Amino acid sequence: MLDFEITDKSYGDNKVYENFRLSVEEKKITCILGESGCGKTTLLNIIAGLTDYKGKIPRLKCSYVFQTPRLVPNLTVRGNLALTCADGVRVEAVIERMRLKDKADSYPVSLSGGQAQRVALARALLFDGDIMLLDEPFSSLDLKLKREIIQLFCETIKEAGKTALFVTHDIDEAAALAQRIVVIKGGKIVYDSTPEYDVPRSLGQCGQLRYKLLEVMSD
Repeated sequence: MLDFEITDKSYGDNKVYENFRLSVEEKKITCILGESGCGKTTLLNIIAGLTDYKGKIPRLKCSYVFQTPRLVPNLTVRGNLALTCADGVRVEAVIERMRLKDKADSYPVSLSGGQAQRVALARALLFDGDIMLLDEPFSSLDLKLKREIIQLFCETIKEAGKTALFVTHDIDEAAALAQRIVVIKGGKIVYDSTPEYDVPRSLGQCGQLRYKLLEVMSD
């Protein structure tokens, strides 16, 4: 387990977290679900060491998929992936898996938003770290592509034995791919569940879970 404790995190007079604790099971996909402004991105930034806080956070090697891809503009797709992995075989495999083969030699400026985000996801998957942090990682993908990439993401996480913590406001995303769902409101955990069925879940398997999450989010 990875244990995170934030005794205080504030922006001026705005207190985001106070005496907040979260344990994340390794080699699992954990989702932090909450409305915009509830502190989801702040939590990831604290874990990644990108913002100050008071508390106890383990020092971890993190890969981070931001809301925007943040690719290196003067490197091709293949070059961006090679930054985090020197193994050319692995790089080519993830290019193939993420449906990026026809864009491998393209530069970020020529990519669509969805293609660039897939490169960012591929880069994070290739990084040999302790935890993957993902901030609204599927928001720029259209519905059909989102389903495909969620499938690939879940398969890759399970095969590689990676630990992933992703944040979203999208109930459908949480219901489809999280092995554990934690709902945050006002800097507090108000719901914590380990749903049944393996991930990714089908629409039929998500029905009751989605209804429960809607209920929790609307309280």
